[in-house]
Amino acid sequence: MADAKSYGWTGKILRVNLTTGEITTTSTEPYKQYIGGMGLANKIIYDEVPAGTDPLSPEAEIVYAVGPLTASGVPLAGRTTVSFLSTFSTDHLVVDAHTGGMLGANIKLAGWDAIVVKGQATRPVYLCIKDDDVEIKDASMVWGNGTRKTTEILNRLEGESCCVASIGPAGENLLPYACMMNSRAHSAGAGLGCVMGSKKLKALVVQGNGSVNVKDPQAVADLSDYMLREVIGSNNNHVVPSTQQEWAEYYDKGSRWTARNGLYWAQAEGGPIETGEPKPGELNTVGYRCMKSTKDDGPEAEKYTIKMDGCHSCPIHCYSDLRVPASQENGGFEITGNTCVPNFPFLYMMGILGSDLTPVKANTEDFVVWNQTIGSTVDDLGLWCNYAQLYRDIAHCIHDGIFERVLPADEYALFDWSKFPNNDPSIMVEILRHIAKNDNEMSYIAYGPIVWCKRWDDMEWFDTTASCLINYRGWPVHHAIECFGQVGGIYNMMFNRDDMIHSAVNFQGCGLPIDVKKAIAAEVWGGEDAVDADKNYTPMNDHKANFCWWSIVTDVLHDSLTLCNWVWPMTMSPSKTRDYRGDLDLEAKFFKAVTGEDVTTDQLYEAGARIMTLQRACTVRGMTKSDGSLGNNNMHDDHDKITEWPFTKDPDKQPFTQGTDKMDRDDFDKGLRMVYDKFGWDHTLGCPTRECLEEYGMSDVEQELDSLNLLP
Repeated sequence: MADAKSYGWTGKILRVNLTTGEITTTSTEPYKQYIGGMGLANKIIYDEVPAGTDPLSPEAEIVYAVGPLTASGVPLAGRTTVSFLSTFSTDHLVVDAHTGGMLGANIKLAGWDAIVVKGQATRPVYLCIKDDDVEIKDASMVWGNGTRKTTEILNRLEGESCCVASIGPAGENLLPYACMMNSRAHSAGAGLGCVMGSKKLKALVVQGNGSVNVKDPQAVADLSDYMLREVIGSNNNHVVPSTQQEWAEYYDKGSRWTARNGLYWAQAEGGPIETGEPKPGELNTVGYRCMKSTKDDGPEAEKYTIKMDGCHSCPIHCYSDLRVPASQENGGFEITGNTCVPNFPFLYMMGILGSDLTPVKANTEDFVVWNQTIGSTVDDLGLWCNYAQLYRDIAHCIHDGIFERVLPADEYALFDWSKFPNNDPSIMVEILRHIAKNDNEMSYIAYGPIVWCKRWDDMEWFDTTASCLINYRGWPVHHAIECFGQVGGIYNMMFNRDDMIHSAVNFQGCGLPIDVKKAIAAEVWGGEDAVDADKNYTPMNDHKANFCWWSIVTDVLHDSLTLCNWVWPMTMSPSKTRDYRGDLDLEAKFFKAVTGEDVTTDQLYEAGARIMTLQRACTVRGMTKSDGSLGNNNMHDDHDKITEWPFTKDPDKQPFTQGTDKMDRDDFDKGLRMVYDKFGWDHTLGCPTRECLEEYGMSDVEQELDSLNLLP
C-alpha cells in the first residue's frame, strides 16, 4: 500500500476571500513542481491574477508561502516568502517579500503550505489561524496602532504563543512603501503592507500546534549535527573570525564572525555574558559567533546589547536585541532590535547629509542613538525603506534643498531642520510619522523614486553613485557591482525589486584569502577566473556567467524550500581539516531526509531555474510597451536596464583597472546575454523561449505566452 502521508509538505493551501468571507482549502499537489515558498506563491499569482491587475484592487492576491523544509528540524528553515503585485515599481509587476521571525514555522505547524488572501473587507479585520480553526475577526480595536501595540493587544487576546504579523499606519494609509512586521521586528517589504492595507487586513495571527511529517528524522538530526560541527560559519556564512584568534589560521576585520574575548552581551538578563572565542566544531557555542549589534552600530553598542536573537530554527542569531533609553527619549522605543539595514539606517544618510548637516560620526554613541531611534520608529510604523533607498532619498532631499523647493511653505515649516546639525534624532521620528500619514506632499518620497523624482523634477538622482539606484524601474542595489563586478550587476537586473541575493556576497565576504576563494571557484564554477579580488575586476567570461546563474538559482531555491539565504548555501567551511570547503549538496541531502524524494543538487538547481523563469514569464506578461499596451518580451531593453552611474563613476579610472568597480558597457551587455543563455532565455530579448519552457516542463506557460504572441 502506498504511503499516504505527505512528508515535508502539509498538502494543504488555505484560501480566504475577504469580500465574501469564504474560507476554503485546496491541495498543494499541483504546485510541487515549483517546490514551495517563492515557487508555489509565484505559480498561484501567475495562474490566478491577470496581467495588469491593480495591486490595490480586490482581485489582487497575496500569497504567504512556506516550503517543504520549513519547521522540519532543518537549520535556518524558518523564513516565509510572500508574493503579490508591486506598489512601487514600474508596471506593478510580481514581487516577493521575505521575512524571518516565527511566522513561517507557525503557518507550517498549523497545517498549511500557503495562505492565499484575496478580496477586500468592508471593515478592518485580522485573520486568526489556529491550526484548522480559521476565522476572519474584527480588527477595529487595533486599527490605527503601530505594529508593536497591535502585536501586544492581539497576543493578549489570542494567546502569547501566537505569531502576530501586522501592518502599521503606513500600510493602513496605503503608502506604497509599507511593510508587514512579525515578531516585533522581522519585516516583509516591497509594499506588502500597502496591499494588506487595501484589503483592510490588519494582521495575520497564526498559532501552529502540529508537527511536520519527516521521512527520516534521524537523517535530519545527523545532517544538522554535521552541518553545525563542520560546515556552517557565522552570519552570511563568514567562516573566519574578525579578529586574530589562536584557533584560526586566518582572520578578516570585515567578517561577521565577530565574537572575541572581552566582548559582552552587556545587558543580558542575570548579568553580562561574554561571547568569547567560539571555535568550529563546538555545537553549543555557534550562537555566540555573530555579535551583530557591534558589527552594525560600532563598539558603543556593546553596553546596550541584551542578546543576539534570531528566527525559528536559526543557530546563528544575527538579530540584535538592545536596550537604548535615549531612543525612547527621542521618540523611538527603549527596547530595539533588528538585523541588516534597519539596524543602522543613519549610516545611509550621513554621507549624503555631510558634516554641515550632521556632527554625528560612525561608531559613536550618538550613532547608536540615531540608528535605534530611526529603526524602531520605522518598524512600528510598518514603513519599508526599499533597502535603504528611503533614507538616501530623504537625506538627498534635505541636503539639496528639494524639500524646501517642493513642499508647501506651511508643511516645510512643520519641522525644525536645525535638529540635524544640533544632533537631535527626534527630527527623524517627526519626518517618518509625517510620511506614514500619506496625506501630504512629503509622503510622495515613500512612493519611490519613479514617482517622486518625476514629480519633483529630479530625474538626475537615478544616475548618481550616491543614490544607489541600479535600475530605472525603481529599485536600488543589493550587493551589486561591488560584489564581483558584472556578476553582482547582472543579478541586480533579474527581479522586479532589489534582488536580495546573498549567495555571492556571502562568498565574497567570508574572510578567506583570495587564493583560497579562487581555488573553490574553480571547483564550483569551472575556473579561478569566476571571481576577482575586490575592485580589481576582469572582463566577463563563461565561469563568471556560471557564478551569476548559480547565485540567482540558489537564492530562488532557498526562498522556495524555504532556507535563509543570509547563511545558505554552504559554499565554504570554517574547518581547516576540510580545506575550508563547504558542502553544496546539503540542500539535496536535507530535502531527501525530510520528503523522502531522492533528488540531486542539479535537479534542485533546475527547479530554481524553472521558478526564476516562471517569474520572468509573469513579468513579460505584465510589462507594458512604450505605447502603454500590455505584454512586452523585450526584457533586455525595457527591464534589465542598468542605470548610468556604474559606467561613469570614478571618472579618472578605466574599467578593469585596480581600485575601481567601474563597469564597461559592452562587457556588461555581453555578460547579461551570457546569463540569458545559461537559463535558456532568448539571447537578444532576454525572455523565456518555447524551447526553454518545454525543457522546464512548463507547457501551460508556453501555451499562454504563445497565445499572447510573447514568445520570441
